[in-house]
Order: sequence, then C-alpha cells, then structure tokens
Amino acid sequence: MSVIQRIRDQGAWIIFGIIAIALISFILQDGLGRRGSLFANTNTIGKVNGQAIEKDEFEKKIELYGRNQPREQLIPQLWNQEVNTILMQQEYDKLGLKCTNKELSEVMFGENSPLKREFTDPKTGMFNADQARQAFAQLKKSKNTEQLDQITEGYIKPTIQQTLQQKYQNLLSQAAYAPKWLIEKQKSENGSIASVSYVYVPYSSVSDSAVKVSDEEIVAYATKHRKEYEKDEETRAISFVTFDVAPNAADSAVTVNQLNTIKPEFVAAKDMKTFFTKTSSEMQFYDSYITKNEIKQPVKDSLFKLAPGATYGPYADGNNFVIAKMVDAKQWPDSAKVRHILVATHQQDPQTQQLVRTREDSAANKRMDTIVALINSGKSFDSVCAQFSDDGNKDKGGVYEYFITSRMVAPFNDFAFGKPVGSKGRVETEYGVHYVEVLGQKGSSPAYKIAYLSRPINVSNETVNTISTAAAQFAATSKTKAQFEENAKKLNKSATPATDLKENEPNVPGLTSARQVVRWAYEHNVGDINEQPFEVNAGNNNNKLVVAILTAVNKPGIPSAQTLRPQVEMFVKNEKKANNIIESKFKGSSLEAIASASGAAVQKADSLSFSNAFVPGIGNDNKFLGLAFNKDLKAKVSPAIAGATGVYALRVENNGTKPVTDTDENVKQQILQGQRMAVYRGSEALKKDASIKDNRSKFF
Repeated sequence: MSVIQRIRDQGAWIIFGIIAIALISFILQDGLGRRGSLFANTNTIGKVNGQAIEKDEFEKKIELYGRNQPREQLIPQLWNQEVNTILMQQEYDKLGLKCTNKELSEVMFGENSPLKREFTDPKTGMFNADQARQAFAQLKKSKNTEQLDQITEGYIKPTIQQTLQQKYQNLLSQAAYAPKWLIEKQKSENGSIASVSYVYVPYSSVSDSAVKVSDEEIVAYATKHRKEYEKDEETRAISFVTFDVAPNAADSAVTVNQLNTIKPEFVAAKDMKTFFTKTSSEMQFYDSYITKNEIKQPVKDSLFKLAPGATYGPYADGNNFVIAKMVDAKQWPDSAKVRHILVATHQQDPQTQQLVRTREDSAANKRMDTIVALINSGKSFDSVCAQFSDDGNKDKGGVYEYFITSRMVAPFNDFAFGKPVGSKGRVETEYGVHYVEVLGQKGSSPAYKIAYLSRPINVSNETVNTISTAAAQFAATSKTKAQFEENAKKLNKSATPATDLKENEPNVPGLTSARQVVRWAYEHNVGDINEQPFEVNAGNNNNKLVVAILTAVNKPGIPSAQTLRPQVEMFVKNEKKANNIIESKFKGSSLEAIASASGAAVQKADSLSFSNAFVPGIGNDNKFLGLAFNKDLKAKVSPAIAGATGVYALRVENNGTKPVTDTDENVKQQILQGQRMAVYRGSEALKKDASIKDNRSKFF
C-alpha cells in the first residue's frame, strides 16, 4: 500500500496535504527539470532519438501506478506514455518552451490545482490554498524520498507536461492559416450539386462461395496497395487450442450441498440484514424494493410467484448457485424524480473504492439542521443546495431526473419511491445525511424485496488435475502441425488463429494476460509447439490452459497470405465479382440497355453534394461522386465502375450550384478548425518520424 494511501486510510488528509506542499516547494526551490543521474544504470529498455528509458526508473513507475491494474496491461501504457513524453519534451526544447517556477506554482496553488482534492476543506468544500502554503512553510526542509517520488511522478511532472503541452498546442494552433483561394474553393465545392441517373448491381448479388481466392492473389493485392498493408516491424502468427479450467457437475454439486446446508437458517431468518452480516454471499442484500422489469434473475418469473417468506432454489445463475427468498412485495412507481442536498460523512476513494470518512456524524447533522432551517425560512432550494451540498450535481439544484428503482442506495431508494410526491425529509445513507424532496413519479408496477444467498461454483483440485492432464497430453502428443490439428479434431476443439502478434503485446486476441504466450512465440521457430500448457486468463475470471503452434514469422514488409487473408480476402473477392458482373451484365451503350441486360433498374440521385460522398442506395463512394461532377459525362454514359459496394454506370443529367449560406469567415473558421485538430494528433506523426528502439521484450 502506498504512503499516500496509508495516510488517507488513517483519515489524516491534511497531513498528506502538508507533505505534498512541502515536497512541491522543495522541488521548486531546487529548480525544475533536474536530469543528470536519472539514467545512471545500463539496463536500457529503449531509446527515443537517442534518449534512454532505463529499467530501474520504469519499474518505479510500474510500482507507483500499478496498484489496481495488472502489470502486463500497465507496461505498454507506460511505455507509450514515456515515448510520447520524451518526444514532446524534445520538441519543447527545440522551441525553447519552459514551465517556470512561477507558472508551476500558479497551477499548483490555483483554482485548477491537481491537489484540490487533498486540500479541500470538507466543512466548506473550498480549496484552501493559504493552508497549503502555511503547511509548506512548516515542512519546507522535508526530504522523504518515497514521498518525493510519489508527489513528483503523480503531480509535479504531469502538471509541467500539461502546461508545456498547452503552450505547444497554442503555438501551433495560432499558426493555422487559410488563404483566400482555399476559402473560395471550399465555398464553391460546398455549393456544387449534381443530378445523375445510374444502374447499380451490388457485389452481394454474386455468392461468396462462387469466388475462390488464392494465396498468390492475396499477396498480389496487398503488394499493389503496399501503403495500407506493409508492416515496418516483425510480427508472428500462432494457432492455439484452449482447455477451460471450469467446474464440472461434481463441483456444482458441492456448491448446491453447501447452500442446502445453510437453507434452513436462511428460511427461518426474520432480519435479512443481520443474517447477511454473518453469512457470506456473492450477491449483497439490497434492503429495498425493485420493480419487476429491473430484476434480471434468470428465474424471475418463478420468483414473482413466491409468497413473502418463501424461497426458491438453489438455481444456477452464471458461475453461482443461488437461493432466493421473497421478503416482501408491493406496488411502486416505475421511476421517480427528486432533488436533494447531501452533507457527506464519507466519500469513495477512487483507487481502493473504499468509503473514507470526511466528516463526523455530529458535524453533519448540525450542518443539516442549518440547511433545513434555511429552507423552512423560505430560502430557495437551489441557492441552499449550491452553498451547502457535497454532491456533484449541486449546481443543478441537486436534481436527479427520472430514474428507476435500484439505482440509488436502499434508504434513498425507499424515500424516492415509497413516499408520495411532495414529501420532504432527511435520509441517512453510508455517504452521509441527505435532505430529499420527491418532485415526481411515473407509472406503477409490482416491486419486490428479494434476498439472494449466492455461492460461487469453485473448481476443485481434482477437476484442475483432470483438465491439466488432458492439456499436457495434448501438448505431448502434438509434435507436428498435422498432429496438432488431428488431436484438436479428436477432442472436438477448434484451433483459434492469432495472426498479427507484435513483440511486446500483453495479450492475444481472445486471451487476456497472455504475455507469456507472446514471448514464447518470439523465442521459437515456425512449427514449434509449447511443451507445457500456458495458464492464462480469458476475462471474467475464466482461466484457460493454452497449447499453441507457431504458424508464421512475418518479417517487415508485406505479410504472409495467411496473415493478410482476414483483412484482404473480401477486397479481392469484390474485384473478382466486379469483373464477373461487368463481363456478364453490363451490356449495351445506354443505361436502359444495361438495366435490361443486368436485370437492374435505372435509378436517379438528385442534388448530390460535392461535400458529401453518400449516395442513396449505394452508400459512401468517392468514385461515384467524382463521376457525378465530371462535366464531360453530361448526357453520356460512363464506363462500368467497380465501386465500394458494387458495380455501376451513370449518366450526368445536370451539374449546378445551390446558394451557400456560410460566410467567408465561417468557411475560414471551418478550415482553421480542421488544421488545429491535427495538432492533437501531432505525437503520432512525431513517433512515426522518430528513431525508437524498443527492447522491452528482453525485460518483460
């Protein structure tokens, strides 16, 4: 647990704030952007235009940011962050952009301070910059290394980078320029319209099964469109078979027996909240009512028939078995609208998701007394809410527009749906004390309070051993590609291809946390099969054992046909279909003759806009649009064209213009906006042009 988290857990938010300010000031005193010995060791995991990224420093950031995220998922995110930071800093240096001590101080202690949460007074809801500065004066000489690293990485460096990035973007944005000729051209294009007649035969009119595509044709197409398919780094392809580490019938029976053992106590319990405080369940008890449409249980129709106190189950619900008990039922509104003022006693920590106390109950109730007194005296609800509420919607009068049951914590839900419209009163929840007014209710449906005693179906050691043995036997007897495929067929398993794996990928399509599989693929040769099954996570706590065969090594350049086929095959098929359609159906020199030969109708498209490539009945097709505005085709029939979705021939009936309502200034701003948006994509252009050496695979 981090130092910051420990301090928060102890409720000493002000202590953390004091330390933060002291460390910030310490950095400000010593100067910004100290470098020198940051990259003293030789464990270089990469270089960006010659600037090293060292393993020790990278590991510190993994530890700092990796509290609630799998390591293998975090590594590529941090790598991209490091690369982008270095590239942008190199640009800032070239331009002489700096974030001065004064600028950093203004941001840190200003209205948009990144420390706002730590230094917000829970009594007033205001950021207390003066208190922060006083705290800094008291701990100016603090040099705690661990805290320094956390504050530097978590607050100082990001603030400096954001400030520099804003300057950089402003600099480039202000350089945007729209010459007069471009404005006039854009206005002319915006006002251009065309009307055409055409015959269209879609590719779907030819069956896919009637068109065969060879590997040679796949590669030839990709070579012809080299810019789209050429790879600048090596990738690898595998095919893999999985063995689900999943519970079997015997494991399910164990869970059912556990539930049946507890069932008599569950049936006899009168107080469900007390029962669940001493009895574990995968589903928490929601001590309020939920309308029938919002209950998602697979056996809900059976549950609705239960009398109060009756139970149903055990029944299967996903990876759990459940016994449901009907506590009570009543008629309730389908939705409710309320407004409220919250005096918080707890707030949820975004990192741990735990509730952390921010105010004592006695102080909260005293504050609520003031709120109620002000409202009763005639003070407007909106103004009192804006001044006192701790909820995020206080600037909207504390209003929650119509919401359905179960969306709020139980006491709040009870008041919003169980009280008549116009009711006002206090409601206490785990978040604090609320003053709630019911503004409206809609509809009416049966609502149910149901308790669910739920236990997971766990995989037994015996089941794991059986599955592991089957996977190991599959790997041991699969020495060649033919044996791999034959063994998979015997087990009625399908091998899943993964055709474009990059060296530092953390996952394989269909498998998360599969870094070990990718590393194996880059350490072996085509045809190799892993001798020991990999254990990976496929998401939703679904573990699998994986046996893979390396099927291809794709060197930089045009990939293999096997890798390309999923992306390219459709386009090659469409080219073949186009040739077939043109040769067999586009006969004659007039649209009417072509329509007769192809069995299609002559269609019309009026008022096509040059600024919009959408064609009714065809879709977006730039070729069609280009022909429609070709004045040489007026009253003439174009050749048959293979478009995006089918083959067509057209005749231009008319080219004209429509009034353009946009002023020169509006068009200019549209052009400038497009140029400025490109600024935000600048890091990708810099990355493409940079010299980046990535050695992560040697370390992770």
